[in-house]
Amino acid sequence: MKLYPARFTKEPEGGYTVTFRDVPEAITYGETQEEAHTQAVDALVTAMDFYFEDKRTVPDPSQPRKGEALVELPLSVAINVELLNTQIKQRVRPAELASRMGVRPQEVTRIMNLHHTTKIDTLAKAAAALGKRLDMSLA
Repeated sequence: MKLYPARFTKEPEGGYTVTFRDVPEAITYGETQEEAHTQAVDALVTAMDFYFEDKRTVPDPSQPRKGEALVELPLSVAINVELLNTQIKQRVRPAELASRMGVRPQEVTRIMNLHHTTKIDTLAKAAAALGKRLDMSLA
């Protein structure tokens, strides 16, 4: 679970602007706090696209400060973020990851596409190819 601290700023003309300290690319607005929260999740996911396109490490969430609320990155995206960060840290190119997994490079491209639904077993296989283990629990 990745919970990013966000600042919900009430605007004088109404509504809320939402910004993220750790992910400055994510900024959004909502008329109500509920709408702003929904938009904040979308903005956070959209910002992740920039990191994936540029093959940049996604920053880990920092501790929230006073006045900040936590916005959860969807689990499917959070898993992909961990895979991307591990791949970058280990300097494993997509073609190498595909070779380690025993799949075609196109499959790795699909796995690393945040808008493509990937089976959990495939994500676990990618993690294993990077020397990691996908751990799950119900709380």
